Amino acid sequence: MSDTDERAPLLSSEKGEKYSEEKTNEKKQKSAKSATFGQLFRYATALDKFLIFIGSVFAIAVGGGWPALSVIFGELTDTFVSGPGGFTFICVNGSLVLNGTGNTTGNDSSSAADEFEDKMSTYAFYYLYIAAVVLVAGYLQIMCWTTACERQIHTIRKVYFRSIVRQQIGWFDKNQSGELTTRLADDINKIKDGLGDKFSFTFQYTAQFFSGFAIGFWKSWKMTLVMMSVTPILAVSAAIMSVFIRNYTKKEQESYAGAGSVAEEVLSCIRTVISFNGQRQEQIRYESALKETRRIGIRKSFVQGMMIGLIMFFMFGTYALAFWYGSDQVKDWYHSYCAPEREGISPGEVLTVFFCVMIGSFSIGNAAPHLGSIFGAKGAAAEVFETIDNVPEIDGTSDKGEVPVSLDGDIDFVGVEFSYPTREEVKVLKNFNLNIGRGQTVALVGSSGCGKSTVVNLIQRMYDPDSGRVLLDGKNIKELNTCWLRNNIGVVSQEPILFGMTIAENIKLGNTDATIQEIEDAAKAANAHDFITRLPNGYRTLVGERGAQLSGGQKQRVAIARALVRNPRILLLDEATSALDSESEKIVQTALDQARLGRTTVMIAHRLTTVQNADMIYVVDQGEIIESGTHSDLMEKKEFYYQLVQAQSLEPDDNGANGDDNKAHIYKRQRSRVSSSDKSDNLVKRQTSRQVSTTEKGISKEKEAEEKEEEEEEVEKPKYFRILRENFPECPFLIFGTFFAAIQGTTMPLFAVFFGEMIKVFIDIYNTDNVLWSMMFLALGGLNFVSHLFMHTNFGIAGERMTFRLRLKMFRAYLRQDAAYFDDPKHGTGSLTTRLATDASLIKTATGFRIGTILSSIVSLVAALAIAFYYGWKLALVVLGGVPILMLSSSLQIKVVMGKHKDDQNKLEDAGKIASETIENIRTVQSLAREKYFYDLYSEHLESPLRSNLKQAQLYGFAYGFSQCVVFAMYGGAFRFGAWQVSVGDMAPENVYKVFFAIAFTGMTIGQASSFLPDYSKAQHAAGILFKVLETIPGIDIYSSRGTYMTTVDGRVVFKNVSFSYPMRPEVRVLKSLSFTVEPGQTVALVGPSGCGKSTAISLLQRMYDVEDGEINLDGKDIRDLNLNRLRSFISVVSQEPILFDCSIRENISYGLDTDVGMDDVIEAARKANIHDFITSLPAGYETVVGEKGTQLSGGQKQRVAIARAIVRNPKILLLDEATSALDSESEKQVQAALDAAQKGRTCIVIAHRLSTIQNCDVIFVIDDGQVVESGSHQALLSLKGVYSALVSAQQFTK
Repeated sequence: MSDTDERAPLLSSEKGEKYSEEKTNEKKQKSAKSATFGQLFRYATALDKFLIFIGSVFAIAVGGGWPALSVIFGELTDTFVSGPGGFTFICVNGSLVLNGTGNTTGNDSSSAADEFEDKMSTYAFYYLYIAAVVLVAGYLQIMCWTTACERQIHTIRKVYFRSIVRQQIGWFDKNQSGELTTRLADDINKIKDGLGDKFSFTFQYTAQFFSGFAIGFWKSWKMTLVMMSVTPILAVSAAIMSVFIRNYTKKEQESYAGAGSVAEEVLSCIRTVISFNGQRQEQIRYESALKETRRIGIRKSFVQGMMIGLIMFFMFGTYALAFWYGSDQVKDWYHSYCAPEREGISPGEVLTVFFCVMIGSFSIGNAAPHLGSIFGAKGAAAEVFETIDNVPEIDGTSDKGEVPVSLDGDIDFVGVEFSYPTREEVKVLKNFNLNIGRGQTVALVGSSGCGKSTVVNLIQRMYDPDSGRVLLDGKNIKELNTCWLRNNIGVVSQEPILFGMTIAENIKLGNTDATIQEIEDAAKAANAHDFITRLPNGYRTLVGERGAQLSGGQKQRVAIARALVRNPRILLLDEATSALDSESEKIVQTALDQARLGRTTVMIAHRLTTVQNADMIYVVDQGEIIESGTHSDLMEKKEFYYQLVQAQSLEPDDNGANGDDNKAHIYKRQRSRVSSSDKSDNLVKRQTSRQVSTTEKGISKEKEAEEKEEEEEEVEKPKYFRILRENFPECPFLIFGTFFAAIQGTTMPLFAVFFGEMIKVFIDIYNTDNVLWSMMFLALGGLNFVSHLFMHTNFGIAGERMTFRLRLKMFRAYLRQDAAYFDDPKHGTGSLTTRLATDASLIKTATGFRIGTILSSIVSLVAALAIAFYYGWKLALVVLGGVPILMLSSSLQIKVVMGKHKDDQNKLEDAGKIASETIENIRTVQSLAREKYFYDLYSEHLESPLRSNLKQAQLYGFAYGFSQCVVFAMYGGAFRFGAWQVSVGDMAPENVYKVFFAIAFTGMTIGQASSFLPDYSKAQHAAGILFKVLETIPGIDIYSSRGTYMTTVDGRVVFKNVSFSYPMRPEVRVLKSLSFTVEPGQTVALVGPSGCGKSTAISLLQRMYDVEDGEINLDGKDIRDLNLNRLRSFISVVSQEPILFDCSIRENISYGLDTDVGMDDVIEAARKANIHDFITSLPAGYETVVGEKGTQLSGGQKQRVAIARAIVRNPKILLLDEATSALDSESEKQVQAALDAAQKGRTCIVIAHRLSTIQNCDVIFVIDDGQVVESGSHQALLSLKGVYSALVSAQQFTK
């Protein structure tokens, strides 16, 4: 592949920029769309519509409850004013004469008291009636809406999933699978959010708004208008606050996403970081990404404090205005009491208007988040329904198209032109003509990107050609039924996809009607039956996600069995053996040769030994066939195919040449009869072989148990003061924060006192303190503003600084751990990055804000109780008796809502796994024509959550109704008892209000505050995990300065009787007394089947792990006695899939070096690696960012950057682990040239399956089952006719 071709994947090119820009614009346009309300409810059945109607009627009833309560409360207040302890109003000659009812005597007093008691009893019953109505209405409102919502969402989920899996592959090219699975979860959750109880709350609060203002205008339009003058300011403040907080939250998330992606990238590639001593560089990168998050977090806290404070100030300002104006209105009412037309309003009516307008105003604020959810649902629904309504041209689930009775298997491509939907300007096939006869085996060869795999895709009708025709038995495949077509084709690809189910179920996906006998026959034909029966659970063995519990060879053979069980007429083999070692390949190749008999077969391969027996070989280049013929015909031509073969050929065994048998040191040993690729603990492929930990767990007996174990890590929960100690550096901020939190705690009890004093002003016509007490409300607002501002800012600074520090400490601690730590399934990249993101911020909630909330609540409670007991201890006790019920009702509601959310997530997890596995592997699903199978499986897993959610709807409805009705009942009980206290002369009327509101308002505030208090146990668990990580000092400690610091080394490596087994599988010995010596400057190769211990030896030399027995020496010194950092600085690694980091090419090349490397050194290393010219041709040159894991570069480019990274360190020891196996012949040639240059003058250890790459090594060590079984030069080993000779002959071309 030329440099020009290699540049194609780079998104920095014009086309790439244009494409990504178009995609962004397209997304923006899409996100602007929104579904109509009609569309939102398009899946509602008649029953759902009936439930919605009933729910809405009762939501309106609940909404009217509070304003109705205010009317009764006003009449009750008037009764208090004119009852015992108040005044009776008598008109004498048109003038008002007040008679203190507390001073009357005899029968008048008794009858007045009786009348007062009767009235109060009536009001108490009114309260109870409203409570009962609200209980029933609240239950029906929530139950009806939630039930209707659950039923609709169930349907939407199924329809959406079915629509996704039926889309054609071209659609998936434009829509990433991750995005689709996220939509399936998030977007549908958004629709659910807006379709259910949130919609009913909107009705409820709308009813509350209209009824509140209607009553306000009815009782006193003047006072209502006066109060409304502040409402716009309140509304604007609340709107501004929500916008600010939303923006800051988004910025915070985006900002941490940067740091999170650094962490994810580093932890997922931890072995590369360890190999190159990249810990210091990564800490700096993570810290700089975190600083922005800290800054935004502090700013967010300040804005939050200021906005909440402002809203509280305006709210108390409204109270001040209302009571000042109300007291004037009451005076007018008193003065005009005896006039023909009364002016002003009574004290009770003032309170009715006050509460009605406040309830009406707050209902706008309360409805806003619910309205937001509804509009969010409309936006999400537009995206979802667009997919649902999209009818694909190629539909594998459709019944349309001809279904022939038989199939012979003749395939013809006639003048086919094709380009992929995402890159329409690039022609992949140009006037492509191909004829494949029935039963014929045809091979397609050529360099990467020439169009071979495209041919396979077109045969399966994954895409339709732009022009030309693809014919099957002379019929255009567009006219055939797609499902029938795919059912007659068997596909085996380079990396076969197995699903997270048993082996038997995976094979059965090829033919859902297959019997156990047919499954076993297919497995035997695929040479898989023997290894399956040796597994503990046989065919019932779970293969793990993507088949991770099986080795590469095993997966391939299960995939072949899956292809054969359907008895296909056409077999498509796309790179089916390229990822395998020679021995596994031989077994799989035998299975494939058997499978090809009597079938039309199309093969694609880079390893040309596998296609030499094909009936016809077509050489494809740039979308056209340039050569065709049999292997021998093409070799005689000595053109393109001949060159490809020469690049992969091994030197023959010249019996005489270099045939000194003494060079071959043979370790005679009985070879294992069991093929190494059959071992159940084997490795999946080279990359995973290197990172043994993740897949060498053996077959898991219980997948779910394993997943649960991964999620939870047992830790000792730390004491609270241990957590608090982490926040100690921010002590001054915490002290200031708690001081203002305590002040904040006094506001509600003080409000109750001021409220009582205003009632006193209303009762006493001669009282002139109305302005004073009105101003006190304003002062209370000012106090609220100051306390909220300083409390939030101080706690915000303390929390964000601690979070920053803890995340950094945690990241440092992760980077300190050795490779064994990351082998543990509990320490997977996902769980570690999640902990970095959430644990530190969870701990933050356990310190500052928690202390503040608790202290504020304690101060509130103490002040409220002091006020209540001072003004009326008996009533205080009665009200306190109701508080536990109030708290129980609100905590029940919170628990039900939170539990419902948690339950939803857990129950949908299984369905979600099926969905994500299906969508991620959609090509496999569609080529197997198993869309309906996975749809049925998904639907089945949705049934249990639906049943559970419908039951939950009943409980949620009751919890909501109960929490609403308790407040009404409590009002009735408290005021009835207060009235009795007033009638017997134990309390003044105004004191009843002080006592009741002191406890009620404070209780409400504490209740709200506690709902904002995060789950402390979660924070404690997070702290436990964090402290455990910080205290874990690994045996191989990169931060330690211990050990001999060698200034230079010669590079003599000796393995002396090394035995080793991986910490996660101590029962399996990987190396058994392994011994070999590498002299300074020598190039040696380690060869052998997968899992024999080659990569393990390289890992041990880098001290990823320590040996169990024996020792590894470098220049005569045990590597355990050397300084670890220094040891690794002498070694460089180039692996099969080199890991590059998401930074510039320059930074990648100089990665992990202690000293800053000059640009000249970087350029020199790039020249040696044969990559300098390519880099300079890029617009940004060496500053080009390579993307996550180097995705913006092609395989060959990445390899050469990795070689430059290895060279720039000027290492004494170079380790090459399968450095060219994943490349096509042309890329391999360039990379091999760079490697040859890099090896000069260095001790070099090479691992390779493709033996042509190591035939020139000084010494070749053949390893099997953890021991050296043969050693010598290529020619010496060939002359032995032993293990090595067998491996070579498996890869040799026939003459």
